[in-house]
Amino acid sequence: MFPFAKIPQSCQDMNRLIKDLGLGYDKIHSCPNDCMLYWGDQKNQQSCHVCSKSRWMDRNTEDVNADEGGAQLRKKPVKVLRYFPLIPRLQRLFMSSKTADSMRWHNDERTDDGLLRHPADSSAWKSFDTDGFNPFKIMSTSYSTWPVVLVPYNLPPWICMKQSSFILSMIILGEKGPGNDIDIYLQPLIKELKQLWSGVETYDVLRKENFNLRAALLWIINDFPAFANLSGWSTKGRYACPCCAAQTCSKWLYNGKKFSYMGHRRWLDGNHKFRFQRTLFDGTEEYRGAPEQTIGSEILLC
Repeated sequence: MFPFAKIPQSCQDMNRLIKDLGLGYDKIHSCPNDCMLYWGDQKNQQSCHVCSKSRWMDRNTEDVNADEGGAQLRKKPVKVLRYFPLIPRLQRLFMSSKTADSMRWHNDERTDDGLLRHPADSSAWKSFDTDGFNPFKIMSTSYSTWPVVLVPYNLPPWICMKQSSFILSMIILGEKGPGNDIDIYLQPLIKELKQLWSGVETYDVLRKENFNLRAALLWIINDFPAFANLSGWSTKGRYACPCCAAQTCSKWLYNGKKFSYMGHRRWLDGNHKFRFQRTLFDGTEEYRGAPEQTIGSEILLC
């Protein structure tokens, strides 16, 4: 059908082609108990320095893609993180004439009239003097496959939230989800985000010049249990609400053996009828106002 097309003849040839395009990924071994990554200074360790579990499976596997000498036996790691480097993917968006114009839309073409139509109109975006690129949301499936996805908010709103615009950052595989140990797997991404905070030299194909590409993580999108894993704030117990913190209205249910959270009427207008309806709520009238927003130093003391 395509006589002049050079189609890869094997999986290995295909991987080489993708790697040359800058779309490859890094395989980073990890502890089966999610204690550490065999990465950076700990790349050559053979066992976990926390739980002492071996890095390798008990049996070897046959490497059918060996470059020379045919099939070879090699050690197989117990658990592998697949990490897709962020910086080259961001750079390619500016180096391609098909996407470079869209990556500058938020700065060159966006209507700036004070209305909130795009994340670039938000106060969080405006607090950065940089071309932002941004947040990741974390999702979980029943197969314990956790992808971390980045959404490029430089793009126009009719493009940025399309699946084709998402950037897959990593895939965390395993018999169970990483839970509170997800920060272990986020280390490579955090390292790149630190680099992007300072900036990396990138070529802009539209302006035909190099510029300092910077990026910032504005926010995360997740459900409430994932919020606990990512932030370290316990979303269970007496002070489960991250907004109210120590001012959370909680009540222990002795028969249900769990906490119930009340006090929602504090956010209503002062003369709202629900504030004075005892029988429909917890038998009390509510005269308090909404709790004051907790600042960072107060959160550290909680």
